[in-house]
Amino acid sequence: MEFEFTLPEELPVMTLPNVALFPQTVMPLHIFEPRYRRMLKDVLASDRIFAVAGIRPHDSTLASTFEPPHRVASVGIIRACQKNANGTSDLIVQGLARIAVVGIVSENPYRRIRVRALASSAGGSPDENVTLRNRLARLLKLKARLGERGPKGIDKLLETVSDPETFVDIAAFSFCENPAVKQKLLETLDVRHRLELFSRQVRAEIESLKLRRRLQGRLPDSSIGDN
Repeated sequence: MEFEFTLPEELPVMTLPNVALFPQTVMPLHIFEPRYRRMLKDVLASDRIFAVAGIRPHDSTLASTFEPPHRVASVGIIRACQKNANGTSDLIVQGLARIAVVGIVSENPYRRIRVRALASSAGGSPDENVTLRNRLARLLKLKARLGERGPKGIDKLLETVSDPETFVDIAAFSFCENPAVKQKLLETLDVRHRLELFSRQVRAEIESLKLRRRLQGRLPDSSIGDN
């Protein structure tokens, strides 16, 4: 679902470990911390928009910063919200766009950040990117045949996505399990390079799965430790 919006200069943000929200993807979130309950109340009363940023690990330059956010994050919109009897809430958030985190504005009662919009560049010709999109689609199908499937229904959804950028963003969000690689894909604004980067990652995972199969032999997964 497309949504036109004007990106404000400041946004409330959730900083979460090992999380990267991509444009055009949907992510469930469970809201239980007091700071985020307050944030949710304010966001629902306004434009339903906030940022989702991963936490930068092992950064000595930000040792004094609580939950230091990655420099590239995403802005998302709340598409559905269910408040629970215990005061927590369950959300469905749709990614809208990549953003750069320029700085932290305030921490109380929840974190707000200064942001600017980030735009992708094609990096290659339309034909080149379509070829890379199709190559990545074949790699994901091969990985699925080797037993590594994504979320239910995602394969059929991706078959309907012809735009290379949208395809790689949804595929990366749904299939990439390495948080560092996932964040790198979010930060890569060159679409051709993004497609190539994720294709290399999927190829490496395929080779790992093939090796595992050879080592496993005919043993079932439950008995692989006996090999």
